[in-house]
Amino acid sequence: MTSDRSSDDRATQPSGGSAASKSPAERPAPAPHRRGRPSAQPEITPSVAHRAQPANGPREALPAGLHIVATPIGNAADITLRALDVLRRVDLIACEDTRVTGTLLVRHAIGTRRFAYNDHNAERVRPLLLERLRRGERVALVSDAGMPLVSDPGYKLVRAVIDEGLPVTTVPGASAPLAALALSGLPSDRFLFAGFLASRAAARRRELGELAVVPATLILFESARRLAVALADMASVLGDRPAAVAREMTKRFEEIRRGSLVALAAHYAAAGPPKGEVVVVVGPPASAPPKNDKEAAITLDDMLRDALVGSSLRDAAAAVAIACGLPRRVVYARALALAAEVPDDG
Repeated sequence: MTSDRSSDDRATQPSGGSAASKSPAERPAPAPHRRGRPSAQPEITPSVAHRAQPANGPREALPAGLHIVATPIGNAADITLRALDVLRRVDLIACEDTRVTGTLLVRHAIGTRRFAYNDHNAERVRPLLLERLRRGERVALVSDAGMPLVSDPGYKLVRAVIDEGLPVTTVPGASAPLAALALSGLPSDRFLFAGFLASRAAARRRELGELAVVPATLILFESARRLAVALADMASVLGDRPAAVAREMTKRFEEIRRGSLVALAAHYAAAGPPKGEVVVVVGPPASAPPKNDKEAAITLDDMLRDALVGSSLRDAAAAVAIACGLPRRVVYARALALAAEVPDDG
């Protein structure tokens, strides 16, 4: 196993030695003796895993085992002090992409050795990581962004570590699904993270059919270029539920767009694919409004009015037709009717 780290990018590790001894004049005076019965309140000592490190003096050794460490999802400042400490002190960091993780490590002057562990090499690299853990080494597992094991191969490594009875712990932190859920304004007492939907329409609609009966808020990752058609499929299969599309979370151009699935599908069909990583949050089944002809007609008109802002009539009709699954000629005819309406000035 070779390192991608050169000898001159190693960070100087903080000293673990104790502070210099104080002279007798500097030593604090002993506490005065108090008469009476000793306090009956027992001393509470934190467990080894969670005991606070002293500001000065020797630190406890980092326990051997696999440390699952969360990293920022966008804003580089969103990393915990404990995560930085663990990344400095482990023997090896198993990362999705050594270059991405390397950028984070350079920012914080961490020179720990990195090793790639991802979808492409997981079957080959996993036994090597397990062998290191058997020898009592300390290995950190990180992904490019957020909490490892969320839509990445990390769970197979964790499963193997557990099966062998080796120690594993976590250093929690940023998570895109939870951040999107918090920003969505949708029910958060019960939710299901379903990862990425299938890229092909038939398979995607089949997966949505399985999710339609889940009595919980749904959280999904989606490709920006497929967002409009995926939202249209969600509206068709799940019903026109309230939803939110979160992108570029924690970054400068963070955007959370909320609305019905139909309205969101129409917006992105007309506006085009957004930039950045996308998370879609969909309300539970009970949040979908009842369907009837009158509401459907109102929804189509609202979609067309939204799409006509900044788009030609032809483009708006085409986008809405894709979003709601109606024949293009039907939607175009309705768009012509809306465009011909003369507002009543009273």
